[in-house]
Amino acid sequence: MKETQNTKKELMLTNRAVARGAYEAGVRVLSAYPGTPSTEIAENFVTFDGVYAEWAPNEKVAVEVACGAAVAGARAMACMKHVGLNVAADPLFTSAYTGINGGLVIVVADDPGMHSSQNEQDSRYYARSSHVPMLEPSDAQEAKDFVKIAYEISEKFDTPVLLRLTTRVAHSRSLVELGEREDVPLRPYEKSVAKYAMMPANAIVRHRFVEERDSELAEYVNTLDINRAEYTKSKIGVVCSGVVYEYVKEALPDANVFKVGTVHPLPLKAIQAFSQKVSQLFVIEELEPFIEDQLKAAGIKCKGKDIFSLQGEISVSKILEKFERLPVPVPDKVPPRPPVMCAGCPHRGVFYVLNKLKLTVNGDIGCYTLGAQPPLAAVDTVLCMGGSVTMAHGFKKATKGVSNNVAVIGDSTFIHSGITGLINAVYNESGITLIILDNSTTGMTGHQQHPATGKNLKGEPAPAVLLDDLCRACGVKDVSVVDAYDIAAVEEAVKKGIASDKVSVIIAQRPCVLLDKSPKPKAVVNGCRKCGKCMKLGCPAIVKGANGISIDPAQCTGCGLCAQVCPFGCITIDKEGR
Repeated sequence: MKETQNTKKELMLTNRAVARGAYEAGVRVLSAYPGTPSTEIAENFVTFDGVYAEWAPNEKVAVEVACGAAVAGARAMACMKHVGLNVAADPLFTSAYTGINGGLVIVVADDPGMHSSQNEQDSRYYARSSHVPMLEPSDAQEAKDFVKIAYEISEKFDTPVLLRLTTRVAHSRSLVELGEREDVPLRPYEKSVAKYAMMPANAIVRHRFVEERDSELAEYVNTLDINRAEYTKSKIGVVCSGVVYEYVKEALPDANVFKVGTVHPLPLKAIQAFSQKVSQLFVIEELEPFIEDQLKAAGIKCKGKDIFSLQGEISVSKILEKFERLPVPVPDKVPPRPPVMCAGCPHRGVFYVLNKLKLTVNGDIGCYTLGAQPPLAAVDTVLCMGGSVTMAHGFKKATKGVSNNVAVIGDSTFIHSGITGLINAVYNESGITLIILDNSTTGMTGHQQHPATGKNLKGEPAPAVLLDDLCRACGVKDVSVVDAYDIAAVEEAVKKGIASDKVSVIIAQRPCVLLDKSPKPKAVVNGCRKCGKCMKLGCPAIVKGANGISIDPAQCTGCGLCAQVCPFGCITIDKEGR
């Protein structure tokens, strides 16, 4: 955008810039599943007028919704984090065959360093494997601009386009120039079974289209301004993309830089020309040698992962260190500060019971992964969204039903991918006990709505899935609902469940303590006997001192768990305390 005196600028979170880019590009429909570091895209897009946005039950649904909107002729977007792209891979790969009608952009946010993820996978390989082009911006302004470019590519080449962010880009802020919304008319839908109905005979023909498109894109990306060479008087050259470009410019200001905007397909001809103007070429990229391997395969000599690690994030200091411009830093001896469930978290009492009963706990993705941490130390396994239910089923089948294990899953995660696992357990008669920790929100990603909360993305009333009725509809006969703060009731329900050879579901209900900001009662200690029982809860409000325990009133929410586990009645709840 050409800057004028009337050009408006805003200091903007990159995720908001993506949403702004989608709005200005004329996107009509956005579907997403919340997952750090991508969550804020949908939350910001829904605030614009004249658009539709939703939380989908999972990422597969989100991509399918976006595909439907695109085929109908609208510009559409789906958003997710990197592990969500695993869930969405099925429609992603086939949509590359069908192509689109209106533009389709799928935003995926990778998490190098695993700040909030269970693995460190590199989504660039999905672009290459699915034959879908991928763009990667370096800051908020580029993110907004790249969204628009992505839609142009999508419609020009009849393809979905992936836009890749990483945590540092998604959650950084920079100045963004605001533009007006483009009035993009709905493209007419024309029935074409050969194009959109992927049965083998049609798919064979469409696969040839994909290969032809790949060849055209491979040439086209060499002409794009977002792939550019920046020359200095230095003899070394660096190829990089995304946030690493920002690090390279700061750490090596004298280096020649080739900034890659389309990480797939790579502008190999342009990079080849760049490499011939430098004496030594380096590829600096986070995670896998995605760019490096392709350059080497194209006969371009370069160094990369023989210098930099396959793991974690790149940083300015790491680049300086590797180029011997900075001494190797000595880490400060900072005491570890492990994550912990909030004071008053409704999950705490459930995990206290499971630890007390010495059960094997197949856990899931969410706040309740913190139940693996001492002193609760209740969770044994965490694999993927919905994996608790199916792993528990596998445990039972492997041990012929005698394993003393339970599955634990949150309400949002159960909706996401736990339902099919429960149906499998009922159908194949494994007799698992499933505990749904229903805290009425998608907690760990910042309290987003889901189909069982009774509100939509805009916070408006929406039909609510009733979890107990849903479980019964899946064939579960034994469904009980308990107060997550009632330790005795939770223990009784768990004992009953594991004693049965039939599938049972326990729904432990209490809203996330952070949802209610009103003043809470406080726990009070009188005459502590120093038995240490309350310390086993792992509550951050409980502090151990020379004279026994005390309770921090600034953190206490009056949940009453400590009072329930104290064998001497030394802890009471002051309901009048504020």
